[in-house]
Amino acid sequence: MMIHEITESAGRHKRRKRVGRGVGSGHGKTAGRGHKGYGSRSGNSNPHEGGQIPFYARFPKRGFSNAKFKVTYQVVNLNALDGRFSDGETVDAESLAKAGLTRRTGGPVKVLAYGDLSKKLTVSVDAISGTAKEKIEAAGGSVALAEGPTPSSTKKNRVGRKHHGAARAASTPASSESVAGKDAATPEAAEQSEA
Repeated sequence: MMIHEITESAGRHKRRKRVGRGVGSGHGKTAGRGHKGYGSRSGNSNPHEGGQIPFYARFPKRGFSNAKFKVTYQVVNLNALDGRFSDGETVDAESLAKAGLTRRTGGPVKVLAYGDLSKKLTVSVDAISGTAKEKIEAAGGSVALAEGPTPSSTKKNRVGRKHHGAARAASTPASSESVAGKDAATPEAAEQSEA
């Protein structure tokens, strides 16, 4: 037996735990929170660990992470397009949202190649896999990629404190008068140097 055979009969999603619905449910009265104490109160979201160093403070924070620049796509497969769109239609973010395949505010859309496509469609999305593009063009359709999101554009252009003075000096060239003043030696200075 495979895992997909179990989920087909038992269901893919587990029923949520309904607490506070009477003592007969096993989760009534205190609703699984126990008696008194910090954990039974509302707003129990502070990760207090009894005074010891909390988990998030035990480890040093260094290095760089690309997590803030990650782009999460809404994925749509070819079999879904084949079932929801007619021959000759245009597939874009608006039409996908109307068809119920994506959300309007769910982020950029990417088309993947799972399934077959038997209809000629004009697809305009943010990203597409190479195999999906080949299948769409093989069915007589066309693909146009919209201008995708650029996470790097949200990155702030910062200048380090130690480099700030060097950048400012490079941006302001020295005046010709100051350079000429340094190069030109006075007669008194020339006599002292000869002596």
